[in-house]
Amino acid sequence: MKVAIYTLGCKVNQYETQAMEQAIHARGHQTVPFSEAADVYVVNTCSVTAVSDQKSRQVLHRVRRQHPEAVLAVCGCYPQTHADDVRELDVDLIAGTGDRTGFIDLLERTVVAKAAGMTAPLEAVDQSFERRVFEVLPAGGMENRTRAMLKVEDGCVNFCSYCIIPYARGPVRSLPLAQAAEQAAVLQADGYREIVLTGIEISSWGHDFKNGLTLIDLVEAVSAAAPGVRIRLGSLEPRTITGEFCRRASALPDLCPQFHLSLQSGCDATLKRMNRKYDTGRYLESVELLKKTFDRPAVTTDLITGFPEETEEEFEKTLEFIRRCGFAQMHIFPYSIRPGTPAARMTQVPKAVKEERARRAASVAAELHAAYLQGCVGETYPVLFEQPRDGKFSGHAPNYMEVLAGGTNLHNQVRQVKITEVRGEYLVGERLEKQEGR
Repeated sequence: MKVAIYTLGCKVNQYETQAMEQAIHARGHQTVPFSEAADVYVVNTCSVTAVSDQKSRQVLHRVRRQHPEAVLAVCGCYPQTHADDVRELDVDLIAGTGDRTGFIDLLERTVVAKAAGMTAPLEAVDQSFERRVFEVLPAGGMENRTRAMLKVEDGCVNFCSYCIIPYARGPVRSLPLAQAAEQAAVLQADGYREIVLTGIEISSWGHDFKNGLTLIDLVEAVSAAAPGVRIRLGSLEPRTITGEFCRRASALPDLCPQFHLSLQSGCDATLKRMNRKYDTGRYLESVELLKKTFDRPAVTTDLITGFPEETEEEFEKTLEFIRRCGFAQMHIFPYSIRPGTPAARMTQVPKAVKEERARRAASVAAELHAAYLQGCVGETYPVLFEQPRDGKFSGHAPNYMEVLAGGTNLHNQVRQVKITEVRGEYLVGERLEKQEGR
């Protein structure tokens, strides 16, 4: 089969797509770009917002219109949470967020069934809350990549009032420590120079083991199994950042000092309506611990504007708080209603107000980002180079700021670069040829 996969959403979805690609190749099939002719088109969907659902439907409609004879399969969070909606679409296979390995079996079966005149779609959507075991998938990806994702956790039980993901992913399941270390060692042997630990809510890693292990134990094990390979953490909850976490994390030579701490609001009253498990005092404590422990760490975050019942005074508190935190970078989203969640039943903020607040927050975020970049000038970073860009080679520093420097054939090499200027969103620097950084 020629299989084309379109992926929407988060790093977990990207990771699972890469795992499916490897399984497809292992069975003798071929993957092709989504823009090319294929026997099977797979859409790996996201459902974090209503806009995500809409994008999923648009892609499915477009594929069916352009390739009416091909097998069209849909998987991921959208069919897991909106199976009835997906059944109304003209697709051949409907699967959810579980059993990615079994999904490849279903693809093969669907091709045979469609050739035999199948009319009704095959379905494989389980009950997410009944899942208890972590599905181990192959880590990494296809060739020519410098950075590998390692999925170490799935599921979430935080039940934030705006979020549908716990219903899509089920309870917390963790990749066992020994298997995480084994996969990290394989990634190192495959030539990857950076490993990103990802999951739906990696701060809860180990919770299901009930043996006292926490995320920092995992990070130490992965770092020891792949010495010299950078370790980067996915999104964290503020509770993760404690004095002990910082002490142990700062002792790891290859841990990237970039920490994405979910904020969502800088107002305690709004955080309470969101059912977040911290207040601004605890959040600020995490930020200050990181900045005290690491040398200019990049603390990044997400922010929702116009959450139900958010007043102008509450939003002003959020603007003041993000300035106080001094984020290196922010992702800002106007609130999006998810039917079936508690927030959907609250009094809604007008769309124009949500969007206007997003613009104001983005303006502050741009100021903070520019200030962080400017503070990098004069610093020297080990840069993992990835691809040519604008007549130079681009890569990322440990703080995940993108760096441009002169050179050719630098793909997947780490070189020391002294930053000389800021050019738009990029740091520009000069390579120091004498040594290779780790």
